[in-house]
Amino acid sequence: MNHDLAAEFHRRAEQDQVARRHALETGDGRDLVRIDADNTAWLKQVIEKHGWPGIALVGEQGADEAWLLAQHADRAPGFQRQVLALLRDALEAEDVLPRHFAYLTDRVLVAAGELQVYGTQYTNDPGGENLRPYPVTDPDQLDVRRASVGLEPAAEYDRRMRSRDPHESA
Repeated sequence: MNHDLAAEFHRRAEQDQVARRHALETGDGRDLVRIDADNTAWLKQVIEKHGWPGIALVGEQGADEAWLLAQHADRAPGFQRQVLALLRDALEAEDVLPRHFAYLTDRVLVAAGELQVYGTQYTNDPGGENLRPYPVTDPDQLDVRRASVGLEPAAEYDRRMRSRDPHESA
């Protein structure tokens, strides 16, 4: 395991979450944009050198934090698609948590204007007061797909998402 790399993922993930909370509390997302851009550029370099930083390389926490940085690389959709392919390979090698693959799959699909598969991505309703999930493909099989990647049933997730503190970051 690369402890130095894992520590850097931890530092960057903490910085990511602080910036997200600040942006939610103040409405000022300037730091968030800068931090996301820096983290995306850094993660690209890590991937060029090591491949996907999975559990074997940085431990489960480090892999979780690597996924978080990729999940928040929304200004680089091509990069997110590249990471998704790497996660697919890492999933087959059991070097990534299946839920990471599910969340990034949905993130990439929603960004492309397509239906999500696992029902992980939410948006504010038109009035901006309530969260609602983006549409999913084959809703009757949603819980089967969610279970296949270790996610709770959609109704439980929906309750949790709608009851979240609006200042909680993801």
